[in-house]
Amino acid sequence: MSQSVSGILPVAHTPFLDDDSIDVEGLRRQIDWAYSQGADGFCTGMVTELLRLTAIERRDLTRLLGQVNAERGIFVAGVGAESTRQAVEYAVIAREAGADAVMAIPPISSRLLERELFDYFDTLVVESGLPVIVQDASSYVGQAIPHSMCVELLQKHGADRVLFKPEAAPLGPNLSALRDATDGQARIFEGSGGISLIDSFRRGIAGTMPGMEFLPGIVSVWKALNSGDDERAYRIYFPVCALVALQLQAGLDGFLAVEKYVLHRRGLFATTRRRRPVGWELDDETRLEVDRLLAILDRELER
Repeated sequence: MSQSVSGILPVAHTPFLDDDSIDVEGLRRQIDWAYSQGADGFCTGMVTELLRLTAIERRDLTRLLGQVNAERGIFVAGVGAESTRQAVEYAVIAREAGADAVMAIPPISSRLLERELFDYFDTLVVESGLPVIVQDASSYVGQAIPHSMCVELLQKHGADRVLFKPEAAPLGPNLSALRDATDGQARIFEGSGGISLIDSFRRGIAGTMPGMEFLPGIVSVWKALNSGDDERAYRIYFPVCALVALQLQAGLDGFLAVEKYVLHRRGLFATTRRRRPVGWELDDETRLEVDRLLAILDRELER
């Protein structure tokens, strides 16, 4: 591992052109912009639409992101898959592309026994040669990951090789339960999009993995919390919460639709295209509310 995995690591979204191919220039603009806003690096994950890409596209995207990163910050590659062999192959590609760590959700096509779940992540840690972030995305996909399994992984491999991103509801209490079950050794990331950032910060997270779309707000909240400026943290946090609440109403597709809209609005993406099929479209009234809330967020950031 070339860098300590911590801080603000927004999830890179995959921009598509009108012909449904990956927009390479849009991807570069996004990563350059993330660093200009104060991100410590970036990652790929569910809202990268990894599960909607072909295997070749996932490989090419990881390699491209490694090149675009150019060791400017931390690069965490999402490698979750339906089999251990697939996940390991994606992890090897990530390591060769210069990733500092990998992140994986469990397989989602079957409900695994705890021992099978342990073996999946254990093999990934051993074969990848990189730190592995164990992602429990069960609030919107897949099954919850038992804390007992997390403790066993941590005891076997150590806190530098196994990290965690618990997203099972209720997020705050589950985060604290994992922290306490590991005697505070677990290095934990939150992934609420920002809506639980302050609560999670107070519970001792190592970093946050929001989407890209509200990154200026997330960076400002994070800096304010670290400097003890609660007044500024909450002022910026409230419009972020309102924006994320709009995304939450439609689950993963709600996040994707708003994210793509905002990044297109910022001039980073050429289109708002998502990989189809999708479960929800951004209607005009929601779009107008997003615009109003973004204006409020921008005003607070300028204060």
